[in-house]
Amino acid sequence: MNTNERESAETLVRQARGRQLADVVRLSARRIPNKLALIFEGAQDTFADLDKAIDNAANALRERGISKGDRVAILSHNNRAFVILRFATARLGAILTPINFMLHAAEVAFIIEHSGAVLCIVEDSLCATMDEAIAISHWKPARRVFVKHTGAVPPPGWECADDWFDQDGGPFARVEIDEDDPIQLMYTSGTESRPKGAMLTSRALFAQYASCIAGGEMRSDDISLNALPLYHCAQLDAFLTVDLYVGATSILLRGADPALILETIERARVTKFFCPPTVWIAMLRHPDFDKRDLSSLRKGYSGASSFPPPVIEELLRRLPNMRLWNVYGQTELAPVATFLQPEEAMRKIGSVGVPALNVETCVVDDDDHELPAGEIGEIAHRSPQCMAGYYKDPDKTAESFRNGWFHSGDLGYFDEEGFLYVVDRKKDMIKSGGENVASREVEESVLRHPKVAEVAVFGVPDEKWIEAVTAVVVLRAGETATAEEIVSFCREKLASYKTPKHVHFTNALPKNASGKILKRDLRLQYGA
Repeated sequence: MNTNERESAETLVRQARGRQLADVVRLSARRIPNKLALIFEGAQDTFADLDKAIDNAANALRERGISKGDRVAILSHNNRAFVILRFATARLGAILTPINFMLHAAEVAFIIEHSGAVLCIVEDSLCATMDEAIAISHWKPARRVFVKHTGAVPPPGWECADDWFDQDGGPFARVEIDEDDPIQLMYTSGTESRPKGAMLTSRALFAQYASCIAGGEMRSDDISLNALPLYHCAQLDAFLTVDLYVGATSILLRGADPALILETIERARVTKFFCPPTVWIAMLRHPDFDKRDLSSLRKGYSGASSFPPPVIEELLRRLPNMRLWNVYGQTELAPVATFLQPEEAMRKIGSVGVPALNVETCVVDDDDHELPAGEIGEIAHRSPQCMAGYYKDPDKTAESFRNGWFHSGDLGYFDEEGFLYVVDRKKDMIKSGGENVASREVEESVLRHPKVAEVAVFGVPDEKWIEAVTAVVVLRAGETATAEEIVSFCREKLASYKTPKHVHFTNALPKNASGKILKRDLRLQYGA
């Protein structure tokens, strides 16, 4: 065998062994073509329908010059088009770049310029925002495409993508994509600093899907409700895509409206649902909660932020048929790192569980020495799920992957049984009077007050304490309280240096679309 023949054989073997993100829906369409895959409002797609629409969209994108390695930005709330275009770009080997629809034009401009997106796909009502972002950016995408979502009329110069899905362009010619080629560019939520672009590959995503299937008991007979935004990898990759991979039926909502979520669970007999604690709390407090038949809900998942123990206790009491998983991770892990199984939900309240199937986790000190059980340090991971690095940021990549471990920026510890507890983000640790105060511990104390619905705790500059522990509180409907009442309640449960020095009341906490509280905004508002 000569060199050319050997290289040709190696290529054929690689093609036969490869697995791409583009294959997810295609594989299910081959196994179960007529099963219902996706429901979005009036549209229902079988797996065969969805696979064909993805091929059609991929052909349309190819005709418009999109090819392997191109970055394609998408700015949209949840809709059917988002799902189709996500997989259509993958079939071309293009790199999907979802953008948070809550961002201002200047923030969008940073992402399209940093990513170098050649195509922008935008829901109709956000076209003006994208036009403004492009105008102030130093980068000009070659094409602007919109999808119908609200009925808004886009400005001149925008092409409609909705017709692509039904235009039969014939079978799509498969593109050779390596499992380690970047296929998604996910910008971190930026609750503390400017977003960074995490490059995810098919290898990372499939390893993560396996972790979710094993750790989250995700099955083909699930009827899964997807209400959180698809621009965030938690909903997109830990739930929706896993559902499509295993052959479950996915219901997609435009957003996480508590009343609609409760109505949909009852009407569609939903069996599986994920949302962050903030949405679970909003559902619990909604007047429809006890009016709806939620008995079909067998599996619930929570993540994105810490789940207050009092809320866990209430949720399990009011939904006795539901098993509850606590999920922990981050964008750079594609995203799931650990699962706390339902059987441990009450025994290990406060824990995020044990490492997922394809993740190895340790806790290290500032010199990267592994710490024993009970000692707090930075949480670090080794896993094929890890991103391929931060886009255009080799220095930050090297810093995050020092010594061959991905350093999460989270502080935590393992107990003697190997269960992980997340104490705080490194940036959320409050230095008050020379002592470390974990904001999460204070938040859990405040939440035990019967009048409190939500709270965020952080440090603000203080002449005496260097940083003063500060709590911003949302009270339950109809309740009133004073700062002194909250402080006195905490003093009974916390050391004096951990007790809030300042308490403020507000009607709502600022959050991003994935439910994370934006402490950055609170520090700016209350820091003075």
